[in-house]
Amino acid sequence: MKKLLLALAFLTSFASLAAAADWPPQLSKDGEFGGRKLDTYQHGVREEWSYAAPQTDTFLVLHPTAPREKAPLYVVLHSAGHDVHSCLKCTAQVGNHDIYHAPADMCALYLDCRANKGDWWWGIEKYKGADICPTEKRVLDTVKWTIEKYGLDPNRVYLCGNSMGGSGTLGIGMRNGDVFAAIKANVPARVEHVSSRMYFPPQTVPADVKLPDPPICVDYSAPNDTWSKDHDKFAAAMNERKYPLFMYWGPFGHANNHANILKVNDLINSFDWLNVKKNEAYPVFTSASTNDAQPWPDKLMEKAPGQINAFFRWKPVSETADSAEVSLFLTKADDLKTTFTIPAEATADISLRRLQQLKVAPNQKVKWTFGSASGEVAADASGVVTVPQLKITAEPQTLKVSAVKS
Repeated sequence: MKKLLLALAFLTSFASLAAAADWPPQLSKDGEFGGRKLDTYQHGVREEWSYAAPQTDTFLVLHPTAPREKAPLYVVLHSAGHDVHSCLKCTAQVGNHDIYHAPADMCALYLDCRANKGDWWWGIEKYKGADICPTEKRVLDTVKWTIEKYGLDPNRVYLCGNSMGGSGTLGIGMRNGDVFAAIKANVPARVEHVSSRMYFPPQTVPADVKLPDPPICVDYSAPNDTWSKDHDKFAAAMNERKYPLFMYWGPFGHANNHANILKVNDLINSFDWLNVKKNEAYPVFTSASTNDAQPWPDKLMEKAPGQINAFFRWKPVSETADSAEVSLFLTKADDLKTTFTIPAEATADISLRRLQQLKVAPNQKVKWTFGSASGEVAADASGVVTVPQLKITAEPQTLKVSAVKS
């Protein structure tokens, strides 16, 4: 009898694991959290992910407080101190890992990397190279499945995380600008993941690899946090590659409470990253005159807060197959209450990315106008157009670039 019960228990357990191993994911529980509908899913592995062995993963989908069509998606990667369930529980308390708190009008996806050893640190601990690893493939397929399952807006998908999740946010998010509109990393624990996946120096992007234009990236880190090491190299690589970066720092340590961080640097939430759209062109601001000197690598006890690109804003104007226009301006003191001095003007190199209709070939010449200024530049080897050292003020001016037809 005992053997029979053991056999039945084994078969029941095996059947449960087999059911969880199916793809698409299976709803294992529906309930409520914080007055919002909560769905819990389990799934196994897909052959395409190339995991070495079967495994079962769990993710949570938190609904908006009120039903809406084409809701944006807020994707959360937890820190090393959490799993997917404890991550969500943090959001029951204001100030507890504020980056985990999904806006009420958005759908939220909470993912897990603790359950399986190879997934730890969102894959970078086991998979050190530049290739997309099984963990990242799982994350991306789960995001895409959730968008389709819930009828969400594919142009408004946002990725964020804290500490280890911030590392994963940079590493997974930057590589997948064709999925994420914007990303935000709260005190990311190391920049190894993003440096590896994006072929940052001393690596170079192989000739046969085509990286999509990255999402807008927001990063806030503390020089007195040992996990922030090499942020100077990260910022330099972003600048050199003409990638979009809003970066803030100050001596707030490895913090996750926004109220406490804002006492040190009140700019961390000043850029509206949750209104960036994947189907709109954006400008990249590099080598700006208003950037503060970074404390990395040798001024880690610096008390003054700082920023990169914090005061630049833009609005798309128009785009056709022949030209693209975007309005550029600085934020005004009336629009941004801060202890920082808001500059009256700034100069920066301006690159245009995520062009939707205008196609510029590598090294192709384009004409540009900006107010009374005009000129001609050649796109770089990847087709990115950069107009050097434009003077930007609080008064909006339209940058227009037009392809020079041969």
